[in-house]
Amino acid sequence: MTDPSSVSTSRDRVAGHLVGREREIELTLAAVAAGRDIVLEGPPGTSKTTLLRAITEEWGIPLLFVEGNADLTPAKLVGHHNPSRVLREDYSPDNFVSGPLTEAMQTGGFLYIEEFNRAPDDTLNTLLTAMADRRLAIPRVGMVEAKPTFRVIASMNPYDNVGTTKLSSSITDRLNRLAVDYQDASAEESIVRLRAEPTGPIADRLVSDAVAVTRATREHPHIRQGSSVRGAIDLVAVASQLAELRDLASPEDERYPELVYDAMVVALSGRIHIDEAVDVSPEAVLREIWEDHFVLDPALAEPG
Repeated sequence: MTDPSSVSTSRDRVAGHLVGREREIELTLAAVAAGRDIVLEGPPGTSKTTLLRAITEEWGIPLLFVEGNADLTPAKLVGHHNPSRVLREDYSPDNFVSGPLTEAMQTGGFLYIEEFNRAPDDTLNTLLTAMADRRLAIPRVGMVEAKPTFRVIASMNPYDNVGTTKLSSSITDRLNRLAVDYQDASAEESIVRLRAEPTGPIADRLVSDAVAVTRATREHPHIRQGSSVRGAIDLVAVASQLAELRDLASPEDERYPELVYDAMVVALSGRIHIDEAVDVSPEAVLREIWEDHFVLDPALAEPG
């Protein structure tokens, strides 16, 4: 995958799976095409998984997911021998069950580790060996050699440091890094229209309002981490159903603002993370955001 023409073709095809993200597509594709492992650092809902899935589909290789947490032991990452078969047959390569790291190496896939900095140190050390040597010695199995397209892709959330560990320099020295942040309002509105597929007379206004209040959750002083664009997608979907249930057919209807708030409670209250230092409920914070948008500065809620 180092031929410039093939990388350029891959870029164009991958871009067809995402809204915007041209820069992130180019930089990520350049890194993995150069044979490098990379960490994508950004909050949830910023198209990291969509980007990786598009690249692996374009290359015709697997994408294997692993969640980084305290339970991710080296054995879970590498694999284990089937206990019942060991009792009958003793240890052998035939009764070894490959873990996601071994499978990714054997198939030439991408191993995608979400919340990379939550994994235990001994697990990261095992991963470091695979990244450095592109092979792994497994007891009673032998040496597993990684295929050329094998990559380790890690993700970290810079907005949530609870339960994380500081990565050692030996790990960071093996990884390229790309910051992937939220997109602008226009791009998020396009994503919401594409994913929620709203129709009817309130559709345009609803998309605009949903994106605005969702983006406001990322800036509120009482919210440690706001909602991704997924919250706006669900807000539009829920509000569209509520509009049908309440026979509301126009954004000029006096009931429209309250309909948006009700949809906010359902779609956003579980997605925002309130600062532990304040004693306030998600609903109260969302009400404040709603008032800022619809009451204190109603011009922001006007279409266009």
